Amino acid sequence: MIMSYTGTTALITGASSGLGAEFATRFAARGANLVLVARRTDRLEDLAKKLRDAHGISVTTLSKDLSRPGAGAEVRDELAGRGIRIHTLINNAGFATSGPLVEEDPAVIASEISLNVASLVETTRAFLPEMLAAGKGALINVASTAAFQPVPGMAVYGATKAFVLSFTEALAHETRESSLRVLALCPGATRTEFFDVLGSQAAAVGRLQSASAVIDTALRALDRRTTPVSVVSGFINRMLAGMAQRLPRHISLAIAGRAVQD
Repeated sequence: MIMSYTGTTALITGASSGLGAEFATRFAARGANLVLVARRTDRLEDLAKKLRDAHGISVTTLSKDLSRPGAGAEVRDELAGRGIRIHTLINNAGFATSGPLVEEDPAVIASEISLNVASLVETTRAFLPEMLAAGKGALINVASTAAFQPVPGMAVYGATKAFVLSFTEALAHETRESSLRVLALCPGATRTEFFDVLGSQAAAVGRLQSASAVIDTALRALDRRTTPVSVVSGFINRMLAGMAQRLPRHISLAIAGRAVQD
């Protein structure tokens, strides 16, 4: 069953490039109106125009730094003031840092935790009541294969994504009696600007997937009669994630450390 989102509105954070832009393209093709949120206004406007022209949908753009406390609630209030109700929320915004923690900039890692964790929770809480009331749509939180084991050399990033996975799976159980589909999407290394921001390809464990392939995984999960609470994109990534969960903790820790730091 291929789900249609005609007549609904999807809010996508981190929508100016990479997985966010691909999510926007694919949901637009399925008929959803869009709210695109990111910091880069010019990219948002370019994408919005392209999607309006291609699909005849409504696209609202908001330039926001979601790492600021309260930004998620600001987005909700601004949209409510325009009469826009959200049916689907895709929390995609996030970034990574790398290197030993002792060498990382405290201000940067504070921003990483704020965006990857605090903002995701705040935005989810802000929009969850209206999504549950709507009786349709989805909540997708983008985690990572880094969520399945500690990641030396990317300790903060791995921990934030472990939080996202745990939080989303728990929320899926809490809302299981509703019609809202809740999914934690766990991609591995993906061909996006992620590694440009990170400043290194060292963390690109395994073969890089395209953004399109990752979104295919998410949409297939949403199209199932019963959406799983989490899904890993890519066969090899699923094998590695499963192995990390089954191995003794100290062994999976050592393997992850070698993979990222070598």
